[in-house]
Amino acid sequence: MLEDAARHDRRLRVFHMPEADLVAALNFGLSQCRADLIARMDADDRSRPERLARQVARMDAQPAIDACGTCVAVFRATGPRAGYRAYERWINGLLSHEAMRRERFIESPIPHPSAMFRRTWITSMQGYRNCGWAEDYDLWLRGFSAGAVFAKCPEVLLDWRDHEGRLSRRHARYAQESFLRCKAHHLAIALGKESRPIALWGAGPIGKRLLRCLRAEGVTPAAVVDIDPKKIGRTRQGIPVVAPEALASGGWFVLTAAIRAGARGEIVAALGGMGYAEEYDFLCCA
Repeated sequence: MLEDAARHDRRLRVFHMPEADLVAALNFGLSQCRADLIARMDADDRSRPERLARQVARMDAQPAIDACGTCVAVFRATGPRAGYRAYERWINGLLSHEAMRRERFIESPIPHPSAMFRRTWITSMQGYRNCGWAEDYDLWLRGFSAGAVFAKCPEVLLDWRDHEGRLSRRHARYAQESFLRCKAHHLAIALGKESRPIALWGAGPIGKRLLRCLRAEGVTPAAVVDIDPKKIGRTRQGIPVVAPEALASGGWFVLTAAIRAGARGEIVAALGGMGYAEEYDFLCCA
């Protein structure tokens, strides 16, 4: 079908590759692009007719933007799962560069199939890397670290298909443990010049796994924070578990890792009440 369409439209080019890793396929695709703006999507998603025009207009109007995503609507044959609905609400709520940067360590802030970026920028980033974790999340985190400017169209311009066979469900690169390793790697870079002691708020399952990943990257928190009296006074991987009041005197840099519904907001409020400012004094990581 594509080859037939290409015979009638010179703008369409079809490339055949032997079975290849997704990262290799993405980088091959980039190498064949000739336009100044490059748009991404997956074959099983649905781009709305006005999507590209809206993104081009946004990037033409704001030349400083390096990459622009869109809001999305998740769909599947039997209806989206609750987890994906929550992720949809979260990702569609991050519309500004500042919001995406602030919450970049919670999850991937730009839906990869919705992305449009400048060829000069993606070339300067040397394309995608194969590090054993999600290549798109790695690209966004590298971009934030390098000072890239990101944007997101506020309209839903992509229908994002969820199904059991999608790569993000069945490949180890997209497993939760791989995301945690990706976060830890980039957190270690972000914290490279941090002189204050690090505290990890969250001694639950995600906090314990993130702690292991951080230590593997050479970041060892001086304390783990939790509100559970049964955990306070004990240790996690040899690190003391303390109550939130231990942070009241200031002087810490805090990483949060709590996934209970509403917990993130409660922690942010508690840290704000102690004079901590997000990004400057703490980062939310789950």
